[in-house]
Amino acid sequence: MSSLPAKARAVIIGGGVSGCSVAYHLAKLGWTDIVLLERKQLTSGTTWHAAGLIGQLRASQNMTRLAKYSADLYVKLEAETEVATGMRQVGSITVALTEERKHEIYRQASLARAFDVDVREISPREVKEMYPHLNIQDVVGAVHLPLDGQCDPANIAMALAKGARQRGAKIFENVKVSDIHKKNGRVSGVSWTKGAEQGTIETDVVINCAGMWARDLASMSGVTVPLHACEHFYLVTEAIEGLGRLPVLRVPDECAYYKEDAGKMMLGAFEPVAKPWGMSGISEDFCFDQLPEDFEHFEPILEMGVNRMPMLGTAGIHTFFNGPESFTPDDRYYLGEAPELGGYWVAAGYNSIGIVSSGGAGMALAQWIHDGEAPFDLWEVDIRRAQPFQKNRQYLKERVSETLGLLYADHFPYRQMATSRNIRRSPIHEHLKARGAVFGEVAGWERANWFAWENQEREYRYSWKRQNWFDNQRDEHLAVRNGVGLFDMTSFGKIRIEGRDALALLQKLCANQLDVEPGRIVYTQMLNNRGGIESDLTITRLSETAFFAVVPGATLQRDLAWMRKHLRDEFVVITDVTAAESVLCLMGPKSRKVIEKISPNDFSNAGHPFGTAREIEIGMGLARAHRVTYVGELGWELYVSSDQTAHVFEALEEAGQELSLKLCGLHTLDSCRIEKAFRHFGHDITDEDHVLEAGLGFAVKPSKGDFIGRDAVLKKKENGLDRRLVQFRLADPEPLLFHNEAIVRDGEIVGTITSGNYGHHLGAAIGLGYVTCKGESAEQMLASRYEIEIAGERIKAEASVTPMYDPKAERVRM
Repeated sequence: MSSLPAKARAVIIGGGVSGCSVAYHLAKLGWTDIVLLERKQLTSGTTWHAAGLIGQLRASQNMTRLAKYSADLYVKLEAETEVATGMRQVGSITVALTEERKHEIYRQASLARAFDVDVREISPREVKEMYPHLNIQDVVGAVHLPLDGQCDPANIAMALAKGARQRGAKIFENVKVSDIHKKNGRVSGVSWTKGAEQGTIETDVVINCAGMWARDLASMSGVTVPLHACEHFYLVTEAIEGLGRLPVLRVPDECAYYKEDAGKMMLGAFEPVAKPWGMSGISEDFCFDQLPEDFEHFEPILEMGVNRMPMLGTAGIHTFFNGPESFTPDDRYYLGEAPELGGYWVAAGYNSIGIVSSGGAGMALAQWIHDGEAPFDLWEVDIRRAQPFQKNRQYLKERVSETLGLLYADHFPYRQMATSRNIRRSPIHEHLKARGAVFGEVAGWERANWFAWENQEREYRYSWKRQNWFDNQRDEHLAVRNGVGLFDMTSFGKIRIEGRDALALLQKLCANQLDVEPGRIVYTQMLNNRGGIESDLTITRLSETAFFAVVPGATLQRDLAWMRKHLRDEFVVITDVTAAESVLCLMGPKSRKVIEKISPNDFSNAGHPFGTAREIEIGMGLARAHRVTYVGELGWELYVSSDQTAHVFEALEEAGQELSLKLCGLHTLDSCRIEKAFRHFGHDITDEDHVLEAGLGFAVKPSKGDFIGRDAVLKKKENGLDRRLVQFRLADPEPLLFHNEAIVRDGEIVGTITSGNYGHHLGAAIGLGYVTCKGESAEQMLASRYEIEIAGERIKAEASVTPMYDPKAERVRM
């Protein structure tokens, strides 16, 4: 083995399939000066015992893109490296045992067609023909993906490693990273030990691919990577005579998957309550280790398996395996540059889909490192979504006991996590709870999603149809449209940007004009160089040198990181002040009458115009009243010091009694905003969506001077739009839209619904989604016939590029 170098362009930590993929793809981009350090031997953590299932369809277009890339790569890799990858495209079948699951997998089939993945719905009889050993007595439906497959995970990692070496990368085993050095807020080097040897590699790029060690490795550098290992079980039978080549089979209603391999059958499980592992750390000696057997834990899965595949009852067990795999709080892996430390990148936390994910993830991360920006929208797996508190081990231990099982649970819309709750709470949480609030959780924040009526159960009854809170949402929604509603939006992210150069920084970052009078509120986006939307926010100018930004709670860490990343020599302080203030949103045509009862200030259009903020007296306290709206009605967002929040809430509630003020939840906020066609970051607008094609050109001011993305805006204006964000309303008032339903234009699938909800004022489900329009006017595009495909059924839809509710925005200026 050659000695470790003193310098490298990039150091990758971890020699599983993830680290090997990143090394391979960086090398393909011409990075020859790469070092990969593995604490023991390649694949010895989790990769070696992975099941090796290659399922191409994922929950979004870009995750599907990455999975398809992995499948294609693994097919080609064997010829390139002469390492057998075991890749066989045997196809996969998912069967449903309930009507709800059938609806879910049929929705997935519609999504697959939209993403150009080969798929077809098949009958139980066809399942039996393809899988003769299966008991189909209670199977009600199934979906077949013929190009899915299976592989040899360890050999794929070895093939990637060989491919990286062939292009100049250096890989060292039995080398442990002991420290990561930093200088001026960036990575500067990596210290290592190998037996009695030790040294340091100077580098400005470190990539944490350490799998279940990634959290502890990251904590050495103050970086947040919330993940935790769980025990993962499967068994392999002895050889079964006559067992032919079979597709991968998933029976999610029984938490099980089946894979034929070399004449044996594997049965694996994603049980509802998993066993977290490694709370006291992972042994220094861990290398190709197995965990102790727990047959009692696996037995319920096996009993269902014997019923589902009776031959398992007579087949001998060759291997009963238990090994650790890492899981994250939301079942999505981590990719990207850590917000806490420049040059520190992460690719870890694969939630048992590491083999199918790592090929594409390695490609995307390598491109991101190489170009300095993501190749396409990766927000779903972006490390910047992680909240600092989530690295708490007790939180993780409890949460991952649930997330492992959620892989095969029904993926109902609005499904809420049951574990690790009540971490972040508004000052009026108990008030809302006492008034019937049913809470959901985002970024750790407990938020009232809907309010139960008296004597109504305060929990979700999940379904793909109208859930048990549908009528509650309708009442709240119509109260906001016709009367007055009150929302607790304390979970908003709040950032102060202040200092001599605060305006200059924001003018560089934001597309809209920020050089406004103090007290003005500006709706704007922060763009990337492609004109894609990195952040969707409002910024209030508080004074000549102080600004106040409001962002979604889920994107706070991302937005802070984006601002700080672009801070050069400016004299500016950027501070997260989220916990300092609560936000009470008073919305609806009667909101002015309510607030005038408890405040002596002038709330008329002349005294407090739309788009302005000022300090007011309210009750016996003070607040900053922002006249803006996310529901499309007259209203104010009231920013109240946390210590006065309960008092202001009580004053508003009392003042609103005779005006029938209604407490409203986040589901109503969403249904109101979608009627108004307001965009939702992460769904309707992402860093891959051009600001003009998203219909937000009104918030872009190229005439103000230079800003990030300006050239891309001018170029798009010159060349014309390739697609537009369109609002849809279903002609049938019964079906529901959530997300990812297929958009059908003149009989052809052309895209997917980016977000959906029920428009209780408009009387049908409403959705937003992009439609290609290159060379077409809006009128030509809208002249087509549109349908939305839901679980295989196509429903006629009306399309509009202007909001169907209050298109001239007259109500917000009442």
